[in-house]
Amino acid sequence: MESPIRNQKTDDKSNSHKKRVEKRVQRLAFEELNLSEAMLKSLSAAGFDKPTPIQAGLIPLAMEQFDVVGQARTGTGKTASFAIPIIEQLDLKSNSKDPQALVLVPTRELAVQVLDTFKKLEGSRKIKAVAVYGGKPIRQQMRLLAAGATVVVGTPGRVIDLMQRGSLQFGNLWCVVLDEADRMLDVGFRPAIERILRRCPEDRQTLMLSATVPPPIVILARRYMDRPKLIDFSPKTIGVQTIDQYYFNVFPDQKFELLIKLLEREQPKQAIVFCRTKLGTESLYRRLSKYPEFINIFGADSVGTIHGDMSQPARDRTMKQFRAAEIRFLIATDVIGRGIDVSDISHIINFDVPELSDDYVHRVGRTGRMGRDGVAFSFVSPVEQTNLRQIERRIGSSLELDHIDGFDFPDMSKNSRSGRRHRRAL
Repeated sequence: MESPIRNQKTDDKSNSHKKRVEKRVQRLAFEELNLSEAMLKSLSAAGFDKPTPIQAGLIPLAMEQFDVVGQARTGTGKTASFAIPIIEQLDLKSNSKDPQALVLVPTRELAVQVLDTFKKLEGSRKIKAVAVYGGKPIRQQMRLLAAGATVVVGTPGRVIDLMQRGSLQFGNLWCVVLDEADRMLDVGFRPAIERILRRCPEDRQTLMLSATVPPPIVILARRYMDRPKLIDFSPKTIGVQTIDQYYFNVFPDQKFELLIKLLEREQPKQAIVFCRTKLGTESLYRRLSKYPEFINIFGADSVGTIHGDMSQPARDRTMKQFRAAEIRFLIATDVIGRGIDVSDISHIINFDVPELSDDYVHRVGRTGRMGRDGVAFSFVSPVEQTNLRQIERRIGSSLELDHIDGFDFPDMSKNSRSGRRHRRAL
């Protein structure tokens, strides 16, 4: 389960041993992790029952000052796994206004979510945690930092901006967290991350959280971490066992009608509908919010949208409404494909199949959170059949072909795969 990642490979341990370790950590209680009474009270007040495997595995190592790479799929409690040991070890009597911990995240939305977790777990200690990211006035964030920040959560670009202005100093820093590290590398943040890490004290502790550990992550860990331990709680297969995954064969101009029929049939508690582009996302949102049949069933106010062309206040407002269940359906790009924790999402609908199979994994990971059941549907046009096959190879299983009575599905028998014509029970 644990190994120095500097060797570029994990120990050759059997699957049976890994299962035994996972069963052991699953039986642990927070009281067995040597946490303070203040933290135990905060966890109880926040509704944390018992640690998830990644929490039970990472917290003890982090408390012992090890550098750690924690691998686990989305929805497994990774944020609390690093927030808890950081809060436990903060020097709240320090006179320095510089941060003691820095958390780097790939998106603005995730920065807000991580900040909320720190606030939720601070209890009576009242730590000074600040989120810094683009889309909000930088001078306002500079004033917050000048007043003193024990923990800073930020996107790499904004962190560098504040470094350059002299508003963010790392002289008192002892912990750096790279959250959703693989995603940050995917979107091109590696130069910024390395620039930040070079400015941080060499004797710091570094924690890296990631759904996958591809070669670029290994390279980054070898270069900037001190003999880190790898704890891997990712499933052997990428597909999540609690998520039922289906697809429809459909022509592009049929997708909207199919979406209406599917929502009417499924009656999701909450759903995210993913589109590939910002323009397509906005177009679908506008059409859906004005479509009489949809309005009659769900109401015009039941749908919202989020994508990269929206202002940050608008994005924040939409996510707040979605978390509060004021919005039932969210039309979105992959801007929220990672790290957004909304526990009541019952359905994921891929209106457009993503070009990258990893994006599919992270989209689907928005449902089935924390062991709950979830379902995902993908609308697959003829030109997206190759993407579907790549997804199936990535997750190590086949999606089931679905059907809705009365809908005129195209005949794709020439492209069909033998033995794949399953039908979901209606």
